[in-house]
Amino acid sequence: MNHYRKLSRTSAQRKALLRNQVTNLLYHGHIVTTEAKAKEVVKIAEGLIAMAVREKDNFETVTVTAKVARKDADGKRVKEEKDGKKVTVYDEVQKEIKKDQPSRLHARRMMNKVFYPVTEVPKQGKGRKAGTKKIDMAQKMFDEIAPKYEGRNGGYTRIVKIAQRPGDGALKVLVELV
Repeated sequence: MNHYRKLSRTSAQRKALLRNQVTNLLYHGHIVTTEAKAKEVVKIAEGLIAMAVREKDNFETVTVTAKVARKDADGKRVKEEKDGKKVTVYDEVQKEIKKDQPSRLHARRMMNKVFYPVTEVPKQGKGRKAGTKKIDMAQKMFDEIAPKYEGRNGGYTRIVKIAQRPGDGALKVLVELV
């Protein structure tokens, strides 16, 4: 007996579809899809959220020294002349970073196997590359989604039936984070 729905697709197409829908569900908080796809998406999403809740606080804060290029008022690197060559001037800066413990690092890598890259585009700059930024979905899981569900034992998503699709009569549902 199969433990998953094949969704009338080859394995590569099915995995791509489910990865896309899980990424969108966890990024936006809700998606509209068919009932069969929704049940598969919920299985994957619940596992990822449970993993994020389990590993949420499993890191240590470390202070590191980094060399950062000095910049002028225009944002350009400051250069000074040494031995007849122009050389960039660097300052040493103390930074605090989160260093993952091995189990959290493993969880992050397992999440990144599922998530597609997400690029956030500002509303006013639509169609331009300037102002876009890449979203680290695994970090979003640990920082935003996991604290929300900290005291909850499963049941992180909800499926609400909407209506039948006009074309083929498939049941449309809304999948949302609780």
